[in-house]
Parts: sequence; C-alpha cells; structure tokens
Amino acid sequence: MKIGIIGSGDVGRALGTGFAGLNHEVKIGTRRAQQEKIKMWLDGNTPHSLVGTFDEAAEFGDLLVLATKWSGTKNAIQLTDSTHWAGKVVIDVTNPLVFTDNGPPQLALGLNDSGGEQVQRWLPKSNVVKAFNTVGFTHMVNPTFDGGPPDMFLCGNDENARKTVADLCTAFGWGVIDLGDITGARLLEPLCLLWVAIGEKTNSWDHAFKVLRK
Repeated sequence: MKIGIIGSGDVGRALGTGFAGLNHEVKIGTRRAQQEKIKMWLDGNTPHSLVGTFDEAAEFGDLLVLATKWSGTKNAIQLTDSTHWAGKVVIDVTNPLVFTDNGPPQLALGLNDSGGEQVQRWLPKSNVVKAFNTVGFTHMVNPTFDGGPPDMFLCGNDENARKTVADLCTAFGWGVIDLGDITGARLLEPLCLLWVAIGEKTNSWDHAFKVLRK
C-alpha cells in the first residue's frame, strides 16, 4: 500500500518507519524537506520511503495519515488539492490541544465536538478514523509493556475504514478497541490529556492504556 503522511514531526516519522517496516511505500509531507531530521529518517529507511510537500504526500497515498500539530492542521490541509483526499481512509492522529505558558495543555474542542469531527468536516469526502492519539510516538509501533500488548482505541464513521486501520494497528502489535462513529473522538481526545497527566506526575512517558476483561 502507498501511505502518505502529512506532518514530519516525531509522530509522522515514527509511523512512517513503522509502515515502511511492514513493506508499505511511504511518503512524508513536510514544509521543510531539508531538515536534518528528515534526512536522517530517509537514511534509516527503505528506498521506498520518500519525502515531499504536503500536497505530494496527499496525492501519493492510497491511505493518508494526518500527523500535524493541531494549530497547523487546517493550514496543512489547505495547502493540498482537496481531490487528493477524496475517497481515501485518513488516520487522524492529531489532538486539539491548546498550550499556555502556565499549566497543562487544554482541549480546544470538547464535550459537544472534537478534533476528529472537525477533521471529518474539513475532509467531507474522506473516511476519517481517529487513532494513535492516546500514546507517545516512541510506543506507536511494536509497543512492549510488562502487562502485555496495550489497546489502541479508534473511531470513524465508515466501518470498512475502521477495519483497515484496525488491521494496521494489529500489525503493529496492538489490541484494538473499536468505538464506532467519529463522535467517539470526544472520548479519545480527553484520554490524551489523561496520558499527559500521568506522564507529568510520574516523570515517565512509557505508559499506554489497556482494557481488562474478565
């Protein structure tokens, strides 16, 4: 599969490496292709790992990953041709966080709306699936924890799109919890804040969530 990743930060590069490791062709879209971190990512991956603009990555991918900071998400989408998103599964990894000088981050959207729903409105012809937003980038691929494999929560309006993303999560070593339609993002995005709060309290970012069943 060809996978286009919009965003070249830690999350985009980590997922890009994971997809390349599964023998998918990957193109990361970035604003600055000459950054040293991008050159290092290219050097560390297969010849099928590529870098381009946001628009080139959106055109390239059969499946797209939105891995931008929330403050730049809408602009990143606007820098692309809308037809490049149409009909495609879009994994929304973003969290609608607002950062201030004092105190922890806050949600820009919540209760009656979510970032996932907003992304779906911005991309009405795409099948948006919220996933990978409740764990740090170092554990997104092949997560290893003493308590066994953690669970990846996901949601989206299209059942087949959720199945596609669930299969990718499983290939990365995750259990999967399917929450149904995209309004489930109203639960998943606050869960990111819980993940952050645990990290700040323990001064460790090596944690993930798991549903226990009897």
